[in-house]
Amino acid sequence: MNILKNLPFLLLARIILATILIIFGSNKFLHFMPMFQANIRAEHFFNGMINSGYLFPTLGVLEMLVGILLIARKAVPFALIVLAPISINIILFHIFLFPQGIGPGLIVFILNVYLVKKYWHRYENLFN
Repeated sequence: MNILKNLPFLLLARIILATILIIFGSNKFLHFMPMFQANIRAEHFFNGMINSGYLFPTLGVLEMLVGILLIARKAVPFALIVLAPISINIILFHIFLFPQGIGPGLIVFILNVYLVKKYWHRYENLFN
């Protein structure tokens, strides 16, 4: 089985992705990392998410939930699909509004794509 052949990197990818998600998700509530200095368009977008009253907390909960599911190895294919639109929006935010800070978002996106590819056999029935 192909998954067993790449198990060490698969495990590492899952743990790295989960750790990033748990840290950034919990930061939305605990504010232990300083806000980044960005251009005015990025700040307006970010402030809009915060000032909505629901979007930022919802995003934080989803990021932490996905991270916990990845660490616990529970419902991993489901967690990866929940993460897909989040990781796409992280990349688009950085491409269009704040390219300087793309590093962590790019890691999340690449690991999300890699893990979806590794678990693709679990999604095949959705496309038949």
